[in-house]
Amino acid sequence: MFGNNPKRPIFKGDGNLLHVQNIFKTLQGEGPYSGRPAVFIRLGGCNLSCSFCDTEFESFYESSLEDIITKVQECSFNSKNERSIFLVVITGGEPLRQPINLLCERLLNLNYLVQIETNGTLYQQLPSEVKIVCSPKITQSKYHEIRPDLLPKINAFKYLISANTKGYDYVPNLGQIIHNIPVYIQAMDDYNEEKNLANQKLAISIALEHGYILSYQLHKLLGIE
Repeated sequence: MFGNNPKRPIFKGDGNLLHVQNIFKTLQGEGPYSGRPAVFIRLGGCNLSCSFCDTEFESFYESSLEDIITKVQECSFNSKNERSIFLVVITGGEPLRQPINLLCERLLNLNYLVQIETNGTLYQQLPSEVKIVCSPKITQSKYHEIRPDLLPKINAFKYLISANTKGYDYVPNLGQIIHNIPVYIQAMDDYNEEKNLANQKLAISIALEHGYILSYQLHKLLGIE
């Protein structure tokens, strides 16, 4: 986290074993499904190393697909033993670094809405029902191009906005216009009240100027994971 994680290569396999950081019940705090109860599957490792990333994804463990599914189902039930959660968010790290096709198929067959959160630099074939939210990132002052095979499958872009971090003070066109993909923008958390206020003001200004959708880190406001 905060740029100190190793850049990990693609983890190959048949999808029956994955590197998992955590599986937990929460509310989706960002993007198109903000506010919806969800089970998060946080996978370990990332192929990028962003200085502002505040997520711990390196203390992962190996888990079988069956154990992952069991844990997701356990998290999906409420205190009355009734299923109350139907959204699963697969995130990381970078989830497309690992073979998650089988995981997605199993979740869809269990009647879950499956959302992937990716940086857009990797690709693998996934079921068409999977919702893909792409949050592009910058390396050496330049946005990574989105994989052309991934781009048409993206359901929403989520751009981070910062008045303090170089390159994140605007929204580039990485393919959202030609493919008519909705754009969400979100103020970066710089863990500094003054900087965060500047980030928020800039995000609001950009949203109003271009008609983008403002996303807020609801989970941080509520003090939940």
